[in-house]
Amino acid sequence: MESRVVDPSSRRTLGGTGLSVSPLCVGCAPLGDMPETFDYSVDEERASETLRAVLGSQINFLDTAASYGDGESERRIGEVLEEIGGLPEGVVLATKADRDLTTGDFSGEQMRRSVERSLRLLGMDRLQLVYLHDPEHESFEHMMSDGGPVEVLVGLKEEGVIQHLGVAGGPIDLMIRFVETDLFEAVITHNRYTLVNRTADPLFDVAAERGVAALNAAPYGSGILAKGPDAYARYEYSEASKELVEQVRAMQDACREFDVPLAAAALQFSLKDPRIVSTIVGMSRPERVKQTLDLATHPIPAELWERIDALAPPNG
Repeated sequence: MESRVVDPSSRRTLGGTGLSVSPLCVGCAPLGDMPETFDYSVDEERASETLRAVLGSQINFLDTAASYGDGESERRIGEVLEEIGGLPEGVVLATKADRDLTTGDFSGEQMRRSVERSLRLLGMDRLQLVYLHDPEHESFEHMMSDGGPVEVLVGLKEEGVIQHLGVAGGPIDLMIRFVETDLFEAVITHNRYTLVNRTADPLFDVAAERGVAALNAAPYGSGILAKGPDAYARYEYSEASKELVEQVRAMQDACREFDVPLAAAALQFSLKDPRIVSTIVGMSRPERVKQTLDLATHPIPAELWERIDALAPPNG
């Protein structure tokens, strides 16, 4: 018996936003040319070709941030949008408001500056969806303070500069606290809901209960679950532990028995979870678009999922 495969051309409503998005979302961090994070460089031409391939595909959802290449990802997206006459009808483009990467300033005023720069670089007069990005760099109390980052972003939403507001970050307990404020319509977690890490599980439950759209980024654990532990023994942008490498190797062996690419299982693990509205996958080459769509629809027998679950860590 094969498990149900998600149709990448289908659309889902993003929580209470009314935005209609594909179950796959293209993460544009690598397009900002961030070799210190990703171990490789991406030139402008390759970034443009990748973006054009995405915009010509079944995927209608793109995700970037002010901090990706310190504006470079947004600038490159803005250039392509200008070339094609603006954001195509039906495409959803999300970005994130960031602290100042040089000074670390994470004030309310910095949120306004970040959003204003995003508008300029993307060539837009308003933004469909903006996330408060990596709020773990300051305390929850600082984020929620009078005149602080959240209050300013909520104000920008009331002004109509931002249509919808989300939160994106790391620590799960902190993300839950933000979701429970009921100020955010979407939440992104990254590297915490993969074949070998299930720690975002409670966040998805809370988001589902509150009608907040949950998005899962980095289903490949930033590479090891796409390329395999022998080719790329890194998880969440740093060296993977010996235990993790062994675990991934065991899963890769199980996948080989069923003639299923490890990357297909890693991607579909996220796609098949009904609590996850869209799965964010970084792409930095035009051919990755078709490859990702193929992985998303590769048949996976139920028996393999049972094997994978048995190999998963007991508590994430």
